[in-house]
Amino acid sequence: MHCNLYLASGIKERQTAAADCGGRFFLACTGYVYYDNENDQKRFFKVGERKMKQYSELSRSELIELEQRLFLQYEDMRARGLNLNMARGLPSAEQLDMEADFFGILYPDSEFISEEGKDCRNYGELTGIHEARRLMGAMMEIKSENVIVFGNSSLNVMYDTVARSMVLGVCGSTPWCKLDKVKFLCPVPGYDRHFAITEQFGIEMINIPMTNEGPDMDLVENYVNNDPSVKGIWCVPKYSNPGGVTYSDETVRRFANLHPAAEDFRIFWDNAYCIHHLYDDRQDKLVEILDACEKAGNPDMVYKFCSTSKVTFPGSGLAALGASKKNLDYVKSVISIQTIGHDKLNQLRHVRYFKDINGMKAHMKKHAAILRPKFELVQRKLNEELGGLGIGEWSNPVGGYFVSFNTLPGCAGTVISMCKEAGVTMTGAGATYPYKKDPEDSNIRIAPTFPPIDELDQAMDVFTLCVKIASVRKLLG
Repeated sequence: MHCNLYLASGIKERQTAAADCGGRFFLACTGYVYYDNENDQKRFFKVGERKMKQYSELSRSELIELEQRLFLQYEDMRARGLNLNMARGLPSAEQLDMEADFFGILYPDSEFISEEGKDCRNYGELTGIHEARRLMGAMMEIKSENVIVFGNSSLNVMYDTVARSMVLGVCGSTPWCKLDKVKFLCPVPGYDRHFAITEQFGIEMINIPMTNEGPDMDLVENYVNNDPSVKGIWCVPKYSNPGGVTYSDETVRRFANLHPAAEDFRIFWDNAYCIHHLYDDRQDKLVEILDACEKAGNPDMVYKFCSTSKVTFPGSGLAALGASKKNLDYVKSVISIQTIGHDKLNQLRHVRYFKDINGMKAHMKKHAAILRPKFELVQRKLNEELGGLGIGEWSNPVGGYFVSFNTLPGCAGTVISMCKEAGVTMTGAGATYPYKKDPEDSNIRIAPTFPPIDELDQAMDVFTLCVKIASVRKLLG
């Protein structure tokens, strides 16, 4: 994928970017405005003419003078006593308040019988009531018979899936805990809670660089097809955390056509943001992985996870696992010892609230209406304050919950520390890499969803100022 660029000032001709930016990463040093290939719509705010040199072009004396001016601004901000939080991708209070009517779905005198005549107040239905499996299957674009509905947390389901593999093995294979070495591939930058799971179990994690098509598939194929100790890969395939990348059709095809050296290799496909679009007219499409794997002759190679944590409520949503019959039969044989069934009243509540996938998608438009101005504010602030300075690059996703920002190498930790001192809490530097070790110390995850927009505005002022100061100090040595 190539992206088309227009010069921000004196637009005369369309150019194709020399680098394959996939329409998702804005090289802030260019001063370009990106237009979507297919419908010629802007995907970035116009930067305008650059008012000053790139920082790398400044003389040492100019950098010293600039650092002094910027630090005076920083001291002023620090004196304000701010207490702002952009640490996690949490739904905002406004989003949670929007769903107050959810609690009015079931009353003491409600009908608690499922479509198949099961009393949802009682034991049973290990895999979830049929209508809940149908709803979650539609959300994941798979058949209901390929779905197990669990409790509220897909992270919990992923953790249990790794734990089950460690202790009991995968569909009859040797338990991972009895092997000399177990490895997992980790696309980076990626989701810190994924990495925390595999780290806790002592699984060796291998960095796989993300591209604008998805993970570097040459590396993935080399590891998976040749090393039997590689047992899995973490994936957030749509609006990835934190980069907002959606895997290309070719990337999904290559995943489906892997030839694992290990029979118990599994793709952990965490489709957390499958319906979390920011725009009605600009929505990424993702090839359905279970279908692709089946067509490629690898029906058992993938576990697919999703939840309604950012659809209804993070603490009381539904989580689901999608997989082949063989995988689900094995999972059922294990969890039948672990539980008799999950919260069927909550499953019933979700089904009656949304009715079907169309109701769920309509609901997500309400979320988008709240989130879209926040993401646009972040882009505006980054472009206005950092555009053309050559000190950072950032993503501009059309869905998901995060913006990924890359500082100059060696600056991320300084930026996060300075933000904290000025009253803005952000995700820790290194969090988007296994073992919290970013080899470049450059990636920062911006989480704009939780703060009210006025607080987000202030937080971005602090953030961009800290990026400037850290960059100047880096260049000064």
